[in-house]
Amino acid sequence: MSEDQAVSIDDRLKLVTEGEFAGWSTWHSDAFEQRAGPFYERHDADGRGIAAFRAEPRHMNGGGFMHGGCLMTFADSAIFTFARDALAGDHAVTVNLSGDFLDSARVGELIEATGEVTRAGGKTIFVRGIATADGRPVLSFTAIIKKVGKRD
Repeated sequence: MSEDQAVSIDDRLKLVTEGEFAGWSTWHSDAFEQRAGPFYERHDADGRGIAAFRAEPRHMNGGGFMHGGCLMTFADSAIFTFARDALAGDHAVTVNLSGDFLDSARVGELIEATGEVTRAGGKTIFVRGIATADGRPVLSFTAIIKKVGKRD
């Protein structure tokens, strides 16, 4: 994604204005996620977070299927999309992420994740989600996020 394809929502999150993910946002300031994905997010009419990316050859393992590490990296990004409201502007870190691989994903498929906060209180947020490849479940995951302080 080039700079002219995105407009800043704040100094970290940018709205994509062109291409397949126009109308979605991406954490342009996260260099690792941009290299691994890039991963995109949006919220539906009910405020539920959705994360997505398009599977490319660089996301595949030696067998020609999506690398499990890529799916887990995507899940790690997606949990923060789902927990946005519960975070209330705080910085946070993942303290646990578990996944069950359900099927393989292939080049060209749309990888999407949906999920929810199952419990939030104090500094700890529990999240669960499912990632699909062209609508087919490929990863079920749960996570625990810990708030570490307010954003500057």
